[in-house]
Amino acid sequence: MKPHTLPDPAELAVSVSRGERAALATALNLLDDRRSESRQCAAVFLARLQHDGSSAGGRLIGITGPPGAGKSSLTAALISVWRQRGLRVGVLAVDPSSPMSGGALLGDRLRMKTSSDDDGVFVRSLACRGEFGGLSAEVWPMSLVMLAAFDVTVIETVGVGQREIDISRMCDTTCYVAQPGSGDSVQFLKAGILEVPHIIAVNKEDMGAVARRTLSELGAAMNREHPDGHWQVSVLSVSATRGSGITALADAMEQHHDLLLSRNALGPRRQRYQAQWILKRLLEEFGSFGIERLGGEQAVFSRLETQNLALFEQYEQFRQRAVGFYNDTQH
Repeated sequence: MKPHTLPDPAELAVSVSRGERAALATALNLLDDRRSESRQCAAVFLARLQHDGSSAGGRLIGITGPPGAGKSSLTAALISVWRQRGLRVGVLAVDPSSPMSGGALLGDRLRMKTSSDDDGVFVRSLACRGEFGGLSAEVWPMSLVMLAAFDVTVIETVGVGQREIDISRMCDTTCYVAQPGSGDSVQFLKAGILEVPHIIAVNKEDMGAVARRTLSELGAAMNREHPDGHWQVSVLSVSATRGSGITALADAMEQHHDLLLSRNALGPRRQRYQAQWILKRLLEEFGSFGIERLGGEQAVFSRLETQNLALFEQYEQFRQRAVGFYNDTQH
């Protein structure tokens, strides 16, 4: 059997920062590999990326919404605008898991209609693996890799309603794609889902009156400041198929990013995402009892938010402490 060869983590970090496609594919595969030696290599690689500040720049945009709303078509239309502006774009497309293999059902998202020979665009499909929240555990580490290589990183989530709320705990700017006339928008409003997005795009404006009605309903409902503060939720009419409203949507996303930069909010925001990711993993592994032994959720979260450590370094530090508590109870 062929031995498992691992990349040099320092060299891989440099190649990813240059945006080399082969290196990107290698890095994302490494993060998806569950073997212990791969995990250790991934930890060193990601620490190098984060400590070098490679993943600090760029924009991280979440695109979510119900099935059939046209998220992939809209993402493809946005990619065209961003490429015209000279921006490099990476996409993490979170698909429903195959019940047989656990892999992504939709392959490499060829339906996004992006040019396969464009080196400035990179699309990676991955399975949600049934994870509550709609995003698999690998999405946040993979986002850090994409941010190191691209000007814009998009996470497009599988349309599973309330479970998509996790995207707001991971992306700088969240865009909800609404389907005209489906009634979903009103239901989501009641469920609090529309507390999440910074921008709402009512797609398929070519549907005419029904699209205008949905736009009007959502505009009235969202006429307020986002819970994040200092941002008025934008409700925009777009058509991915016609290409109308796409430039305005890209502009709104850029304006929200500029606001975060001007308020020095981007760094603390991403530190909070990292803390939430680690806390979720610790809860899954050790349960509420383990978290209580570490001092309780709030105390753990506060410590995570203030530490300046790379993702897997920080996670392993807390994990070893929790393992120590369990070992103590066995003796």
